[in-house]
Amino acid sequence: MNETDLMAIRHLIACERQSRVASPKNLSEFLNISSAATAKLLSRLTASGHIRREVNPDDGRAQRLFATQASHVQMRRALAGTHDQLMKVALDLTADQQAAVVHFLEAMSAIAIRPGSEATTLEQSIES
Repeated sequence: MNETDLMAIRHLIACERQSRVASPKNLSEFLNISSAATAKLLSRLTASGHIRREVNPDDGRAQRLFATQASHVQMRRALAGTHDQLMKVALDLTADQQAAVVHFLEAMSAIAIRPGSEATTLEQSIES
């Protein structure tokens, strides 16, 4: 299984957790790959038992994509060690370090959410 396969399965699992249904088009956009590459990916993941496809009952044509239960189990096993390591790093932060991380992430999020005047001002100062 390659990186794109893993990203696809993680995306399908994330969609399920958010009560959203993934489609081939949605997956293509998420992975930034062509529809032909997506078709190959889906065929490979279906054949290996990692995903299942269902016909959308609303229109009878579109596909809905789901990770199989086996994929859920494999992902949990594969990421368990990484999650444990990430939690250890987070729990080892001092209160001051936690505050600095929160401040940093909030400032970055604010710029990403509204890239207006701050970003424009920064770009103008770089160009000058």
